[in-house]
Amino acid sequence: MTYSPSGTQPPTGRRPRSRGKRWAVVVACLAVLGVIAWQVMSYFEIPPFTDKGDPVSYGKVDKGKGGGTAQPADSKVLMPTGPDAPFKNARTLADGSHVSVVTLDGKKSGFKGKVWVWAPKEYTDDPKYKNSGFPVMIALPGGPGYGTNYWWAGFNFEENMAKWYKEGRSKPFLLAMPVLNPGPDDKGIYWDGSDIPGQPKMGTWLTEDVPDLMRANFRTLKSRDGWAFMGSSTGGFAGLKAVLKHPDKFKAVIANGPDVIPDSPLWKGHEKEKAENNPEVLAKQLIAAKGPDVYLAFQVGTRESNKHTLPDVQKFIATYGKGPVHTNLKVIEGGRHDGATYAPNLGEGPLQWISEHIEGPTPSS
Repeated sequence: MTYSPSGTQPPTGRRPRSRGKRWAVVVACLAVLGVIAWQVMSYFEIPPFTDKGDPVSYGKVDKGKGGGTAQPADSKVLMPTGPDAPFKNARTLADGSHVSVVTLDGKKSGFKGKVWVWAPKEYTDDPKYKNSGFPVMIALPGGPGYGTNYWWAGFNFEENMAKWYKEGRSKPFLLAMPVLNPGPDDKGIYWDGSDIPGQPKMGTWLTEDVPDLMRANFRTLKSRDGWAFMGSSTGGFAGLKAVLKHPDKFKAVIANGPDVIPDSPLWKGHEKEKAENNPEVLAKQLIAAKGPDVYLAFQVGTRESNKHTLPDVQKFIATYGKGPVHTNLKVIEGGRHDGATYAPNLGEGPLQWISEHIEGPTPSS
C-alpha cells in the first residue's frame, strides 16, 4: 500500500458529498418522520394533532330581546330557541362538517345521556339557507344502545347522507343520534324506547327531550312535516312506535329489521301501558281516527337472525298499511340483521320515499 505525502489515502474517483446535500437528506428524513408522527398522533387523537373535543358552533343568529333567537314573522321556520348546548367535536368529516356530542340532562324525562348531532354543509355554509329551517332525523341504534350510538361514527352514515342529498335522493337532514337505553342490555333487558312504569322514561327522552335539544340549537321546522325517525332492530321498533304514538309530532320513519310489538321483559305486570306502546294497536287507532297521515318505510333482510322478522313486517303492512298509514318495504336479498346491511341500502329507496313527504329547507334568499 502506498500513502500520499499528507498521510491520507488517495482519491477514489468519487467527489465527497457536499455539506448542503447532507443537510438536504437530513431535512427530508425529518419531514418523512414528521408526516408519520402526525398520522400516528392524529389516529390516536393526541393533541395538538386532533380537533376532537373542540367547541362546535352551528352558526346561530343574533339573539332577540327575550333571550332566544329572533323569530321571522309568518314563517314555517323555528329559529333556535336556546339555551345553547356546549357541543364538543367528536368527528370531522372530509367536507369540514362536524359530528359533535353533548351530555343532555333531559328536563322532561329526568334521564341524562349523550346525544351526537350532525349538520350538513348546506346548513352551515350555504348563504341561501342561512335563515331556512331544516328537517330533523332522529337516528337510533340497535343492540345495547347504551353509552353510545353507532350511527355517529359507523357505516359512513353522515358521508352518505351528504352524498344522497347531492344526488337528489334525500332531504338535507339534521341528525340527532341519542343513546337508546339507560343501561346495558344484560340478561336480555332493554327498554323498548318507552316509558315503562318504574323505569327511566326513555320514550319521553326520545320524543321530547331530544327534539327540544334540536329546537334549542338549530333552525328547524315548526310542524311535524320536518321530523322523522330512523332506527335498527330495537331502535327501529322505537322509531316506528314513536311516529304512530305521536303522529302530531313526527311524520315518517325508516324501521330497519324491527320488532312490530313491544317485547321487553320489563313490561311484565304492565299490560295496559304495554298496549299503549304497541305499534299494532296504535296503527289501528290511527286508522280509526282517519289521520294524520304517517309514512312508514321498512328495510328487512332475507337472512335476519330472527326468521319471523320479515313475515311479521309483511303481516303488519298487509293489516295496517291503509288509510292514513302509508307503508313501503325494501327486502334486502341476503341481508342480515346488522347496520352493515341496512346503512348502504337507505339511499336505495327508503330515504328517498320518506323525503318525498318531508318538508324543507326552502331557500331564504
